[in-house]
Amino acid sequence: MTETPHTPEDHYTPESLKEAHELIVPYIHRTPVMQSRQLNELAGAELFFKAENFQRGGSYKIRGATHALIRLRQSRDAGGVVTHSSGNFAQALSLAARSLGMQAHIVMPENAPKVKREAVSSYGGQVVLCAPTLEAREAEAARIERETGAAFIHPSNDPMVLLGQGTACLELLETHPELDRVVAPVGGGGLLAGTSLACAFFGRDCEPVGAEPLAVDDAYRSLNSGRIEKNESTDTVADGLRTVLGNHTFPVLQRHVRTIIRVEEDEIIRAMRLVWERMKLVVEPSSAVALAAVLRDPGLFRGTRTGIVISGGNVDLDNLPFSR
Repeated sequence: MTETPHTPEDHYTPESLKEAHELIVPYIHRTPVMQSRQLNELAGAELFFKAENFQRGGSYKIRGATHALIRLRQSRDAGGVVTHSSGNFAQALSLAARSLGMQAHIVMPENAPKVKREAVSSYGGQVVLCAPTLEAREAEAARIERETGAAFIHPSNDPMVLLGQGTACLELLETHPELDRVVAPVGGGGLLAGTSLACAFFGRDCEPVGAEPLAVDDAYRSLNSGRIEKNESTDTVADGLRTVLGNHTFPVLQRHVRTIIRVEEDEIIRAMRLVWERMKLVVEPSSAVALAAVLRDPGLFRGTRTGIVISGGNVDLDNLPFSR
């Protein structure tokens, strides 16, 4: 498939992030920022949850998908778009393509949650199933790109996607500019990279912090080694975080992110249940990783004003991890 050339760091500016937000505003919701007195007491911090589970498509990913498609349409004609995704970006690209009058081809692993496969179809995406490996996903997407002329949009490792994802934190900081930290989950790195840019450009000494399952801790290891690391398995309940960093997301994380907190599977499930019970919010396991990180390292967050990006709420209700 076509590789996007590496984007210089100076491509990412306060102006480019603001412009991305202006372009996508007609197509997205400005999601609420919510608080919980009980969770504040538990964390010993004042927590501000950016509730992207209320976003169109059920996750923050509509932001990056919409921005990438608008930029694509500005630059050239394409025979639709194609991506590979375990679920949330698949839904987001399908929905964004429908809003912009484009066709979306979505390659999904066979083990993607049923609720996410059905949502992609309902948004007009053409679903193609493949083996649950990155190699199989990439090969199938390349075939579709070759045969249909569709433009490949990577779920995270794309500069226009990355900038779009950063608009969630941009909105959070517009509402609460005094935040000390913003915590975001990290899989492919698009959300955390975009969040880190927003913190650098619009925060007041605001530190971005990554949250990652210990079972797939490639981002943590990559920052330590200085090169992109892979995972030996994808055995985590946080299905949206099974992907790895890319040549666009990794340099941004290297420059702006100092801390990634790794959490155990039982901590993810506990945090997910806490949000369901205490805040009455439907959040998926990948979203809960950020709160789990705050609760795992209370010394880092105690006494701070900390933003938490709730990345999405697309959950298979027949397979809730805390009801097993």
